[in-house]
Formats: sequence, C-alpha cells, structure tokens
Amino acid sequence: MSSREPSSADMLGEEELREISKHAITRRFPARAIVVTEGDRSDSLFIIVEGRLKAYVSDDSGREVILSTMGPGEFFGELALDEGPRSASVITLEPTVLSIVPRADFDEFVQSHPRFANHLIHHLIGRIRALTKNVTSLALMDVYGRVAHLLIESSATIEGVQFVAGKLTQAEIAKRVGCSREMVSRIFKDLVQGGYISVQSDRIVIHRTPPARW
Repeated sequence: MSSREPSSADMLGEEELREISKHAITRRFPARAIVVTEGDRSDSLFIIVEGRLKAYVSDDSGREVILSTMGPGEFFGELALDEGPRSASVITLEPTVLSIVPRADFDEFVQSHPRFANHLIHHLIGRIRALTKNVTSLALMDVYGRVAHLLIESSATIEGVQFVAGKLTQAEIAKRVGCSREMVSRIFKDLVQGGYISVQSDRIVIHRTPPARW
C-alpha cells in the first residue's frame, strides 16, 4: 500500500486556511498521541498546521496497516459531514499543531463556500483513487511487488537522484504493504545486493527501477 505524495487537492490554500481557521480551535499534541480512534463518532475536521501524522487501521491482535501519512496544509476527518463512525485511527508521528473545526461549523462552511466544497470533492476523489490502487496492489501483487511499488510511489527525483526521503523504516513498510518486517528485510537485502537501492541514514536511494517481479 503506497503513501502518495500530497497533491494540490490535499492542501488548503492560504485564503481557505484563513477563512476556515476562524471557526477552529488550535491544539498541540506531543509525538505518539492518538488524535482520533477508529469507530469513534465523527464530530470534527482537523487541519494540520505543524507536524506529521499517520492514519491506520488495526485489529484486536494489534496488527496494523498504515493508510497514509500527512503533513502541514493537509486535513482529515472530512467524513464528519455524515456523523458516522471514524473509518481509521490517526496518531501523531512528531509534535503536532492542529486546527480543529466542529462538525456544525464545517458543514456551514462547506455550504457557504462553493470553492472549498469543490476542493473537498476533488480531495475525496483523490482519496478514493489512492485506496483503489492500494486494494489493487494487495489483491494482484505479491509482497515483493508491493514493496517495490511503495518505494517507487514514495520517491522523488531531485538533481537526477531518485530517492525516498525521511526515515521510512522496514517496520513501517511492513505495515503499509501488509507483511512481516522480516519479509521486508529479506527483500531489501536482495534489492541492495542487486544494486537497485542503497539505504542511507536519512533516505533510500533508488539507483534503478526494481523489476516488477523478483
């Protein structure tokens, strides 16, 4: 399962941020703080001012699958509009500042700001497309294929160097693709020995595109 790079449909513009922030309260959260829990009632929209968070689902045994990671300018909790239960849990990855908009104010803002309503529609379309790709990956790719796909989808190319920025750990990759950390470790070992990637302290460099199948 890939964590796609945020697009313009995921980010709020400065004007939108100013307007919707008039209805928000600001809260600070430490790292590893659970902001919302899967199954809770949806009652707020959350806008990320500072920090990074991840959305995930888990089962009773503690197994976890990461759905996405998010950063400043992105938002979550838009399903608050239907007042149904939260579809995923969200936890902070580092100290985080959030603007929290109550459901009633969020609903009124959507109705009175057509431009934001259009933005929200495109945001939800992007989420659906990403989830469809994730389901396809889980259904049709083997574990190696899912790991290779995640690396390519998460990478950027700057000055001719393709890499995955940040400390994307093997444990986190395992949670995203739905396998064990040991399996990811074996795949990484093969990719390094094959000259496809190298693992540095702050990034994973992709020297050439891994084959679709191993």
